[in-house]
Amino acid sequence: MYKRILLKISGESLIGKQNIDLNSDIIELLSEQIKKLLELSVEISIVIGGGNIWRGVFTNKIDKVTSDYMGMLATMINSMALQKALEMHGIVTRVQSAIEMQKLAEPFIIRRAIRHLEKHRVVIFACGTGNPYFTTDTAAVLRASEIEADVILKATKVDYVYNEDPFKNKNAIKYENLTYKDALDKNLKVMDMTAFSLCMEKKIPIIIFNMSKKDNIYNAVLGHKVGTLIK
Repeated sequence: MYKRILLKISGESLIGKQNIDLNSDIIELLSEQIKKLLELSVEISIVIGGGNIWRGVFTNKIDKVTSDYMGMLATMINSMALQKALEMHGIVTRVQSAIEMQKLAEPFIIRRAIRHLEKHRVVIFACGTGNPYFTTDTAAVLRASEIEADVILKATKVDYVYNEDPFKNKNAIKYENLTYKDALDKNLKVMDMTAFSLCMEKKIPIIIFNMSKKDNIYNAVLGHKVGTLIK
């Protein structure tokens, strides 16, 4: 269904039921599905959040800009962990960082990223956009636009988009299909408004689904009904 994808993984979804910051079982599940997709010649890029490590809790001593940079460093930790897990499965992986870290990752260069994808290397984009005040959701949409991805797969802890938090309200309304305008008008919190607006402008479809369910990523790429489709 999709040849080139951008997989957006929320940092919180890496915690797992054991309440571990980086759950090895979830990373292993991710690696197995990515390997299956590579066998179908799908070109895979990834953006990971950092919410499992740093949630931007502000104090009088930590301002918003500093906190955002701390969050970017958290995404690098997650990116390195996933890179190592993928390499253990024999998958060639490159981490590209929006903040220069020569000893840890390549700098983000669009043409180099696309070349890696064409050679069926998995590319992990770390450190968001490299700028404070922008979320990793916005970074994911920006990178998807730059590499001309066919779809954004947003892997989360919930199985669909809801009008409220389903963990807090069991009667929350579930949406299986939405337009970008619906998402903006309803002020749905599953992605920030900047990311939704950019997706609408670039006409990139988004599929939002539960990452922990076996083969959900694989099935979404194959075009099976998984989670909520926004287009």
